Amino acid sequence: MTTTTRYAVLLRGVNVGGPRKVPMAELRGVLAGLGHTDVRTYLQSGNAFFTTASGAGENALAGAIERALEERFGFRVDCLVRGGPYLRAVADDCPFPAAELEPRQLHVTYFSAPVTADRFAALDADAHLPEEFRLGDRVLYLYAPDGLGRSKLAAALARPAVVRGLVATTRNWNTVLKLAEMAQETGG
Repeated sequence: MTTTTRYAVLLRGVNVGGPRKVPMAELRGVLAGLGHTDVRTYLQSGNAFFTTASGAGENALAGAIERALEERFGFRVDCLVRGGPYLRAVADDCPFPAAELEPRQLHVTYFSAPVTADRFAALDADAHLPEEFRLGDRVLYLYAPDGLGRSKLAAALARPAVVRGLVATTRNWNTVLKLAEMAQETGG
């Protein structure tokens, strides 16, 4: 019996203006063309879900998707692939009182590898209060009471010296919850 696994793929930096457009219908076609099934997308910001029996790990799946997207669109798109249980754990392990906050105040940055506090040592976190961040399993949780667009801490966390060598992509809390839900669904 073949075992299938459900994953989400998170594309970084597409459909946010400029020439890096990846229509979701075409993204679904690329994923199906790689042999994945039950392919669905969520929003236009590069969130997709698929089921595979390939047995490949997350990094191998991400690499194959990146190569297929570059072949199809002519530009590189960094991708992160994560399984449903992981995405559920990210939502469940939020160190901030998510139920008490407005979703626009809470964001999660997913990383391609584990991150430690050392990476953020040069950042004066107290200078950004009441904004705060906490690290999790290959994620950073950001509390930005005035939203991401006005967050000085978010800008500091995105500096090249901080994220060097990593693929990083951020989603708002509503999307984090939807990713956790949809990555565990099948069918439809």
